[in-house]
Order: sequence, then structure tokens, then C-alpha cells
Amino acid sequence: MKNVLITHSYFLNFDQKQRKQQQPYPPLGTLMACAILREKNFNVYFHDVMFDENTNNIKSKIKTLSPDIFVIYDDGFNYLTKMCLSNMREAAFEMIKIAKENNCIVIVCSSDSTDRYEVYLENGANYIIIGEGEITLNELLKSLNKSGKDLKNIEGIIRIESNTIVHHPKRNVLRELDTLPFAAWDLLDISPYRKAWIQSKGYFSLNMYTTRGCPYHCNWCAKPIYGNRYNARSPQKVVEELLELQTRFNFDHIWFCDDIFGLKPGWVEEFVDEIKKTNLVFRFKIQSRVDLLLSENNVKALADAGCEEVWLGAESGSQKILDAMEKGTKIEQIEAASLELKKQGVKPCFFIQFGYPGENAEDIHSTIKMVLKLMPHDIGVSISYPLPGTKFYESVSDQLKEKRNWTDSDELLLMFKNTYQPLFYKELQRYLHRQFRSAQSKQTFYQLLNREKRINYSTLKKIVSYGIHQPAAKISYSKLRALEPSF
Repeated sequence: MKNVLITHSYFLNFDQKQRKQQQPYPPLGTLMACAILREKNFNVYFHDVMFDENTNNIKSKIKTLSPDIFVIYDDGFNYLTKMCLSNMREAAFEMIKIAKENNCIVIVCSSDSTDRYEVYLENGANYIIIGEGEITLNELLKSLNKSGKDLKNIEGIIRIESNTIVHHPKRNVLRELDTLPFAAWDLLDISPYRKAWIQSKGYFSLNMYTTRGCPYHCNWCAKPIYGNRYNARSPQKVVEELLELQTRFNFDHIWFCDDIFGLKPGWVEEFVDEIKKTNLVFRFKIQSRVDLLLSENNVKALADAGCEEVWLGAESGSQKILDAMEKGTKIEQIEAASLELKKQGVKPCFFIQFGYPGENAEDIHSTIKMVLKLMPHDIGVSISYPLPGTKFYESVSDQLKEKRNWTDSDELLLMFKNTYQPLFYKELQRYLHRQFRSAQSKQTFYQLLNREKRINYSTLKKIVSYGIHQPAAKISYSKLRALEPSF
């Protein structure tokens, strides 16, 4: 049986914004692949590059273990890997080179290698796994263990044969997710994750998935791994794994990293019932849609389960832009869902996107007004980022030059021609953040006056920060006007 070394290509050190925030999550998808292979009796070794300064540790690991097969298997549940950052691509290429120098067969499974399989093959990868990877990886390793017999019958891979790129048929996604083993958490050194979270937030958060895929068709959203099919684990299996994680790691908080949490009718209520049967007490955050939250009794059920934050793809305060994105939601639904969440004691948070084609000053001002009117608990502001496989990408691909990916998650570079120049959108992101933080400071002050909040270090710090955020917002606005006087 061949020895297999598995890693991933997300280095926290190569992403300045995330390194500063210090809120890392383990590579869940990678650990799931490890679990599948161990279940099939492969000799599996795992190396986590999350906290590595560079690729030197993986080089030492390869020299020490002398694996026959080296696998880069990225965490398809984490949005940071879906962003296909070029810093991580270069790190992957370095690791591939090291592995090839040590006579390893190299397999890669990631959003980026799916999008750009040619360059990964050119840089030495032997096989690219397309889509959901666990079953494909298992079958591929079984074949390689028999010197490549039956290789042609394996679905879901791309490889080179006689200097020609060979595409195998796509593999259907898994429907019965409960048949999969739990992630191989025992292979992970959890201590640096715990330390980072405690130091940055004062509590320890872990990640877990309950679903794969998303059935909605927002035309800018790339889904290279799990696609548009939506499949869910049972609430019983999810709670069973939560209990195991609590025993193993004693977490305080969970990020359910699904694209859409609780879409299946009745799932959330059943999840609440399962939690109530245990002694589990924890807080969690999810991603959801405003229209979904307004159906059935979802918000109350989420609150009963311990949901603390719901991140909503609000995206824009302009209905014109939402329709152009094919988002399938209405501005009034954003407001209604936000109010209902607050009513139930759950914090609404907004993802906001600037720079979508056709967006003008009126649309931008509408978005800013919406944020400042609804005052979510937090916001994440990005710039429209075309990724292969999306309708959006196809519409602007002829404008894209050699640079087609951001280097890290904070680059936020507009890479196609739009209403305003790229520097304007970068400053716009700063401006909204500063305006929002300034408004939060004022809101906290009035809540304190009305005795809706107590005086403590956190509230005082937020109020005092007005003296920083408000002047900074004015400076940002001046820069915006300098870049685009019509704004």
C-alpha cells in the first residue's frame, strides 16, 4: 500500500488581512478526505500548512516520510479557498515542485485547480480532481496502488496522456452525506487555532458543515466543487459530530460553513429538537438568504438553537443591481429579515458588493443608505470579482488581462472596465466601513443614554472610536470626490 501525504494550499501567512484578524478555521474538507482514505485503509499522513511561514516545513515532511503520493486537497467549504488567491496558487506550485523533486505522484483538488487545470498540470501535477473529491481520490489512489490499472474508468479527473490533456467524465455529487465519516479531527493540532481565537476574540470557534451545494443561481457566485445541487446531512448526524467535537476540543462557538444553512423544510426545527436532547450549549453563526429566513418559522428556530449571527448576502441597496445579479431577492426582504432577526435576538450581518457592471452613483448611495438605515451588527464589503464558471465572468472575460485573480483577500482590485476607476472602489470599501463604524459608535452612545446597554469596556471603546472613524470617513469621502467629482 502506497504512503500518502495530504495537505492544503492556504497559508495564513500569505494573506495579510486574515493573518491580522487571527480567526483561522481548520481545513475541514482536507480532514474529510483524510478520513475517507483512512477508512479505506490507506497509509495517510496529514500536514497542516495554515500556520507555516513558508513551504520549508512541507519540504522537511516530504523528505522525512518519503511519500509515494502527495495530495493538495483544499477546503472547499471555506470561502477563502473559493477566492482562488494567487499567493496560494504560487505556494501550491512550490509544493508540487518539491514533491516532484522527491519522486512523488502529485494530485490536486481545489477550486483554483478546477478553474486553471492547465497551469497546474504545466507546473507538474499529475492529476487534477474536478468537483467533489473524496470518492474520486479514493478510486484514483486504489488505481495508482495497482500501477494505474482501471485509470480510464475513473470519473472526475483531468490528466495528461501522450502530451495531451485528457478530461474524464464528471462525477455526480454525493446525495447521502450521512454515509461519509466524520472529519479526521484527531490528525489536527488544534492548539494554534485555539490560541489565535482566544487572543483575538476571547472565545474558541470551530467550523462544521451541514450541507453541500447551493441551488440558487446568483450569476457571480462560483461553485466549482459542490455545484448547484443541494444535499443535506441529517440533524442527528450533525449533532452527533458536535458532541464529539465538544468532547475532543471543548469549543465555545461554531461557524456552520454551508453556502445556505437550513434550506431543507423543517430541518432547523428538527436540529433544535436534537440539540435539546443533549447537554450541548453553544453559539453559532451561519450564512442564509433573506427570503429563506422569512419563510416558515426559521428565525425563531435559529434563535432557540443558539444562533448568534446570520450573514446575509444583501449585496446591494439597489433593486436594479440585485436583479442584474440574478439574486432573486428584494430590498424589502432584506429589511424584513433584518428586523425579524433583531426581534428574536439574532445579529444580522451583511455581505455588500460594490462594482457590479452597470452600478452607478445612485446605486452606490442606495446601498450606503440601506446599511446605515438597517444598521446590521457587522458588514463585509467586497468588490465584484469575476471567477471562471460564472455568467458574470463570461460577460467581462474579454476585458480581463493577464492578472485574473487577487493576490490575497484584501486586494479588492477591480479587474474589468466599469463606471469608475479601480482606486475609487478600493476607497469606497474603506469609506463604507468607516461610515458604518462611526454610525455604530453613535448608536451605542444613544443606547447607553436610553439604558439599553450597560457601561463596560466594550461599549466605552465603541463610543470613543467615533473620534477615529468619523474623521477617517470624511477623509475617505474627500478622496472619493477627488477620484470621481460626479460622486
